[in-house]
Amino acid sequence: KLPLTVEDILDFGDSNRELFIKSSTYSIIPITVTEMGLTISWIFSSDPKSISFSVVYQESEDTPLEQCKVLIPMTRCNSHKETIRGQVKVRNPGIYTLIFDNTFSRFISKRVFYHLAIERPVVYDGSDFP
Repeated sequence: KLPLTVEDILDFGDSNRELFIKSSTYSIIPITVTEMGLTISWIFSSDPKSISFSVVYQESEDTPLEQCKVLIPMTRCNSHKETIRGQVKVRNPGIYTLIFDNTFSRFISKRVFYHLAIERPVVYDGSDFP
């Protein structure tokens, strides 16, 4: 079910998900966020070789692609050798899209194993003050 919501990700628990990305294609994970101040975290690895990764922000589904803001530029990751971790802070409500790009690979399809997490900010309300 796409796009994912914050609740969907919170329901993931500690389980890992898997994407199968054919050669010369890419896969996206759009996450719709309505609250500000959250942190979206990810961990991923790929098999058999590297994958490119990017994160873009879109105000709404109607926002043209050219007006999307690139939060993390497309980067080739050696995620077949090491686990890649990252996070992005939600500054505005909208759609945060994780992109796993295999368009550079003409013959080799990849599997990406990923885990997503959402953290809410801890707000200190002073309630434990004597």
